[in-house]
Amino acid sequence: MEETNNQKIKSKPSEFLEVFFCLNSRKVFNFNSETLQMDYHFYQQKFQEALDQISQKEFNELGLKLSVEVILESVVLKIYKPEWSSDAQSPLDASSRIFFSIWIHDKTIEEGRLYYNIHALKLRELKGYTIQSRRFAEDFRSRFTEYQKDWDNLSLKFGPLTLMQGWRELKTENLQRDIIKLSYSFLEISPIIDETLSHFKI
Repeated sequence: MEETNNQKIKSKPSEFLEVFFCLNSRKVFNFNSETLQMDYHFYQQKFQEALDQISQKEFNELGLKLSVEVILESVVLKIYKPEWSSDAQSPLDASSRIFFSIWIHDKTIEEGRLYYNIHALKLRELKGYTIQSRRFAEDFRSRFTEYQKDWDNLSLKFGPLTLMQGWRELKTENLQRDIIKLSYSFLEISPIIDETLSHFKI
């Protein structure tokens, strides 16, 4: 177990659970004598509070939906359009879909990073379109390039399933502000996805 502020963390009975704030790196964990894990409840609450501060009207005007989830041991805020999926009734579970994510999990907390990306999954199955995923990714990135400077620590050097990905420094005291900022940044560039899709419409 690490030392923090020159004080050792003493072992607790395995049934005793508490929230530990690592002051130097601003990480939040649940811990006991056996494990050291992120506090999902704490981060899910912070993500939800950020979502509650976002004006839904602006997103609704563009047909965008927002959702906070715990999935694959990560806390995630997703922004998506039902029309960007092969199942408009269940767009978050559709096999083919495009969505923006902001997320953290144990590893990203250790890195001190809040990650974001845009995924484009199995676009060949998207109804009403004939899409080659690699070409779609290339077309999207060429349109997105002029906005690239506005995104922190961004990379476009991924396969076609990840259109872009980047990160911001994870600071608990700024977490909600950063989630809100990233959400509005995606709101601004979301029409690029519609523009790119329009070139593949049947």
